[in-house]
Amino acid sequence: MNLAIEAAGWAGALLILGSYILVSTGRLSGQSAAFQWLNVAASLGFVVNSGWHGAIPSTALNVVWCAVGLGMLWKLNRRSR
Repeated sequence: MNLAIEAAGWAGALLILGSYILVSTGRLSGQSAAFQWLNVAASLGFVVNSGWHGAIPSTALNVVWCAVGLGMLWKLNRRSR
């Protein structure tokens, strides 16, 4: 179980880093659904890892981060209709 928790945290970290690099180099827009999905997945990995380790501030931050990403995905979906 610990391996899965650590893997979730590392996957989240890699997704955040990857999405930041893609936006910074102009290969991905910060307003794109792909960027938002990367952030949602990353924040969920951090929620699992930080929650397991009892890091409540980090868990709370990443729950909000996930909610922001999901909100943006909802907004992008409505805009495309």
